[in-house]
Amino acid sequence: MKVVGINGSPRENGNTKILINEVFSELQKEGIKTELINFAGKKIEGCKACKQCFKNKDKSCINNSDDFNEIFQKTIDADGLIIGSPTYFANVTAEIKAFIDRAGYVSMANGHLYKRKVATAVVAVRRGGAVAVFDAINRFLLIAQCIVPSSFYWNFGFGRNIGEVSEDEEGMRTMKVLGENMSWLMKKIYK
Repeated sequence: MKVVGINGSPRENGNTKILINEVFSELQKEGIKTELINFAGKKIEGCKACKQCFKNKDKSCINNSDDFNEIFQKTIDADGLIIGSPTYFANVTAEIKAFIDRAGYVSMANGHLYKRKVATAVVAVRRGGAVAVFDAINRFLLIAQCIVPSSFYWNFGFGRNIGEVSEDEEGMRTMKVLGENMSWLMKKIYK
């Protein structure tokens, strides 16, 4: 089994990555492979709503001028998915929104490629707006027919400066339990 985590932060080694790695740590303890994809330094353009994916049905977006297709392929090949984003003006980063829009269309156009995939959201936040980010990612996961594991609290970690999220004991414990629950669920489904 394998889980791909998307770090939608433009900061490669910021708080979002720390939170995803905490979930990964629990997955790895259970023998589940992990791969982190950092959006920092990558180009993900927005969806043009051309709907060529519905005509071509080749599990890819017709736009090959950016990194989307390579990342999308890794997510559909994986058994599990984590989408992580910092909170930008009470929403996901532009790159995560672009990924969600395109992945949603291409997945639906090809018979719902995320259907029954175990997937979850992870949110880094300084103070407020995390609920909207969590909601945006979860709305995508639910319409994509994913199975969404939970934790004992919403999947947020609080911290402004790089590394501060590690000091949020409840946030880090939330990620640990999320990893435990994701591992448990994947083992029930895929074994």
